[in-house]
Amino acid sequence: MNIFTLLPFIVLIGAMVLMTRSAKKKQQQAASMRNEMQPGSGVRTIGGMYATVKEVSEETVLLDAGPGVELIFAKNAIGAVLTDDEYNRIVHGVEHDLKDDADVVPDDASSLSETDEPSDAAAASADPAVDLGKKDTAEEPAADAEADEPAEAKTDAEPKKTDGDSGAK
Repeated sequence: MNIFTLLPFIVLIGAMVLMTRSAKKKQQQAASMRNEMQPGSGVRTIGGMYATVKEVSEETVLLDAGPGVELIFAKNAIGAVLTDDEYNRIVHGVEHDLKDDADVVPDDASSLSETDEPSDAAAASADPAVDLGKKDTAEEPAADAEADEPAEAKTDAEPKKTDGDSGAK
């Protein structure tokens, strides 16, 4: 047998060994993460629910999802054990700012200009606003009457269109 005929089989077997090794390593990391759970730590389930661990037993975990809400999950259903900062940021919206001395970025650009003069946008807004609403009811009947007369005369002069069921054969 030639070495070139065996080479594809050797490559496939090597790839399978490498994939199973990485999968086993990920499973071991997940198992050690689940075994390190302690009461009081924040977790995310594989379904995406965030809760606090209340009790840990051999196969299950008792989670506190809110006031008066206790849930029992299998340990395999825990997707990640979160750090305290990460849990508080996600669940409570509390940001732990590492740089207290950092400059505050404004939400809008209005505080970036240091001039006290009115801007072009403010001058443009001083123009009277255009009313896009309905016209007054007193003006409408007179305008409608004038507009309707030429339209009626025009329609009488032109033949009316039908849908084809006029009875002509």
